[in-house]
Amino acid sequence: MMNPSIEVRQMAESDVDLVYRIFAEHDIKKPRDYILKCWEQNVAGERRTLLAFYEGHFAGSLHLLATSNYPYFAENGIPEINDFNVIPPVRKLGIGNELMEAVERIAFEKYGKVGIGVGLYQSYGNAQRLYAKRGYIPDGRGLMYKEQPVTPGSIVCADDDLNLFFIKFKPND
Repeated sequence: MMNPSIEVRQMAESDVDLVYRIFAEHDIKKPRDYILKCWEQNVAGERRTLLAFYEGHFAGSLHLLATSNYPYFAENGIPEINDFNVIPPVRKLGIGNELMEAVERIAFEKYGKVGIGVGLYQSYGNAQRLYAKRGYIPDGRGLMYKEQPVTPGSIVCADDDLNLFFIKFKPND
């Protein structure tokens, strides 16, 4: 169910400044050096960065890491969808779904599976719902902080590093 107002394509070097500027305008804190590093990792084959455009304007991005920083994914050859952002004024228009559809096609073709981590506090609520609707299931390893298991009774900070990780397998055709 593609929306003709939404275009998803792979990042090009000429997109670095555009992505930086639009994210900065919407208070999504991504340093230019980080975006440039992402581009360099695209060239090296370590990551694939997809950009979404809504009615011709940059609207969001996500990355597919060939080797996840999360040990369980890395050890099991599960690529990770990472750093998923849609700018606030165009959320709930299907842009996130189009990005997910595109990145899943890439991951399933090459790996047959894909993983994703999601934060646990309220601002991650839309993402949590999106992943559940798209068929992601918990990896069964429990709560992680900075990609390491949270042991029962320990105290961790409820920040962006507190995550549950999910996996989706290529559907049977």
